Amino acid sequence: MNNPDQLTKNPAETVARLTLTEKADLTTGAGWWHTTAYLDAGIPDFRLSDGPHGLRLQNDTRADHLGINGSAPATCFPPAVTLACTWDADLAGRVGVALARECLAHGVHVLLGPGVNIKRSPLCGRNFEYFSEDPLLSGVLGAAWVKGLQAQGVGASVKHFAANNQETGRMSVSADIDVRALREIYLPAFRRVVTEARPWTVMCAYNRVNGVHASQNPWLLTDVLRDEWGYDGVVVSDWGAVVDRARALTAGLDLEMPSSSGVGPTRVVTAVESGELSEEALNRSAARVVALARKAAAHARPDATFDPAAHHDLAREVATRGAVLLKNDGALLPLDPAAPQRVAVIGEFARTPRYQGAGSSRVTPTRLDDALTSLIEAAPAAHITFAPGFPVDAPDADAAALHEEAVRTAESADVAVLFLGLPPSFESEGYDREHIELPAEQTRLLAAVVAVNPNTVVVLANGGVVRLAGWVDDVPAVLEGWLLGQAGGSATADLLFGRANPSGRLAETIPQRLADTPAHLAWPGENGHVAYSEGLFVGYRHYDARDMRVSFPFGHGLSYTTFDYADLRVVSDANGLDVTVAVTNTGERAGHEVVQVYVAAPGVRARRPVRELKGFATVCLTPGETQNVTVRVARADLAYFDTAADTWLVEDVDHRIDIGASSRDIRLTATVPVKGDAYADQPDADSTVEVWLAHPVGGPAIEALLRRVQKSMGDAYPKEGSARDRMVASMRLSQLAGLPIVPLGFDDVQELVETVRSAAGTGSQGTS
Repeated sequence: MNNPDQLTKNPAETVARLTLTEKADLTTGAGWWHTTAYLDAGIPDFRLSDGPHGLRLQNDTRADHLGINGSAPATCFPPAVTLACTWDADLAGRVGVALARECLAHGVHVLLGPGVNIKRSPLCGRNFEYFSEDPLLSGVLGAAWVKGLQAQGVGASVKHFAANNQETGRMSVSADIDVRALREIYLPAFRRVVTEARPWTVMCAYNRVNGVHASQNPWLLTDVLRDEWGYDGVVVSDWGAVVDRARALTAGLDLEMPSSSGVGPTRVVTAVESGELSEEALNRSAARVVALARKAAAHARPDATFDPAAHHDLAREVATRGAVLLKNDGALLPLDPAAPQRVAVIGEFARTPRYQGAGSSRVTPTRLDDALTSLIEAAPAAHITFAPGFPVDAPDADAAALHEEAVRTAESADVAVLFLGLPPSFESEGYDREHIELPAEQTRLLAAVVAVNPNTVVVLANGGVVRLAGWVDDVPAVLEGWLLGQAGGSATADLLFGRANPSGRLAETIPQRLADTPAHLAWPGENGHVAYSEGLFVGYRHYDARDMRVSFPFGHGLSYTTFDYADLRVVSDANGLDVTVAVTNTGERAGHEVVQVYVAAPGVRARRPVRELKGFATVCLTPGETQNVTVRVARADLAYFDTAADTWLVEDVDHRIDIGASSRDIRLTATVPVKGDAYADQPDADSTVEVWLAHPVGGPAIEALLRRVQKSMGDAYPKEGSARDRMVASMRLSQLAGLPIVPLGFDDVQELVETVRSAAGTGSQGTS
């Protein structure tokens, strides 16, 4: 090794002084959570650790990436499923800051998160780690989380890039997705995080994308991520995701994790020596790893500390803001904490909280609040009794006795609060759910409790959507708690007794049944492939396009107060739209409202959803207060991806702006003209007459030719709007020219094609 005094701090020059073996070693982990170090060359190692809703710090002797072994205590914040329902980017950023402080205190340089994969199906076993079925909401919250984390000097690892939307066959299944759906649904959240937050690392997924493993997919890792989005950080593998190390390096994967016990570096050295892998590609990746190692070392703070109590309070705030009040008939909630009422608390989840999912994100909490204790503390005047009602997971020989005890407890109470949810074994990293039902013993208990006490509140604990149809109409109040983290018990008490006002809004649709879901017929695929046959129509895009009944729509959530919308104004400029609306709290409590801006572009050439979320804002209002809320909609977010032109396009049509309290609760609507991009299809001889007619240059030219045909054919020429006229419009131009009864020759067709090509050479197309 060279004298370190001769080495420059420039990563590329440092790498140039390393041997081939040393460079290969740098691009593979040295252990489960550490990278390779060459201290005499000025290359420290850095430590990565699982997240994303809490630090899962393990020592290397008991390391794993499946959540099997334990980890050091850390704040267990509510997972992404709950954080997303706050619709609050500032709050997501504060969580990122807190996570970074815990990482710094424990010597962790890169936290593996956030997960921004789209919730394609409610069956995905890892949905609790992901934000939403909508790419804009996922991207905005993910970018805020990354900014908060990295502002403190800890790197993020946005994951899993890309199209990791199921756990079944996740190591090898090919997600077969058309280009438009990839561009508009499955990549935008990653693009937003990469371009706005500049994460230190991007983690590739296990699965294949259109037949090619994500870990060695050059289109994904280089063409899109680096060339289009300008990413200059490190691409790291998910743990064990690398199939062929040499091909992965060529494709743009810089760091293989964890250690491959020498297999990866040996393969790299052999590939370089044989000419299969260019040393230049190896040098680039090694230099990126060196740059990240030095950045991590520069931001390390060995003396860093954090305040566990303050972080617990933040976890409680997120849990309070993320729980969604789905239903509250007759204003049954909030309960009066000062009233001497009899409250039956039923369900083992009240005493044994289900607060996070299983797998690599499983955190050992610093403390854990349970709802039963918190409810008793919150309402000293109430007489609170408890019955477990059912076993949480394993079968119980006393299940019948538990059921009967719970019904008796409910019958003697003024109000019953029934805690239901999914057992821990139902959802985890590594496997998917088979259905979206609550356990049968829980729904039987629910029916029995409601029969003896109609004043029943249901509190749910689940990381993925559960079916509510079949029982939700029988209960007056339902609080969807998702997974509320370590402070979820106290947050639940705050909400039920009115110390906090519910403000969560659904980040995913709750369908009436599994068969209604967009991916149902294609899930989970066969023969190593899963077809994303629903295309763009994921989540609310699917339900709204079909005008399908749902239990609760995307964006829905109730409050203990009410809000009014007025005075919608939309101002358009070259870079997008400013949408302003006056929001008034018309109730008697302070509360948060989420203003949701949806956009539709009726009349465009391409098929588009009924409406799409293009912006949102969260506002807190006191009773009677009015605020003007302005939401910026970027021009780029009005575009769709045109596969023929391989570019993003905004069409020159009037756009409809819908202001909603959900995708189905539209309060105000306005229409605004938007100047489109200078683009048109470039038709050729095999394009249809209809396509030619729509072209700004080809249209007038072909109309002149068709007038010639019409004159020649006389009364035999199809009348405008007739079935035969539509049939002519669907014919290829070359096909029409080949008919003997039509006075149109192939020379005419070629002249038209040349005219259009010449015009295209002087124009412009596309949008950023």
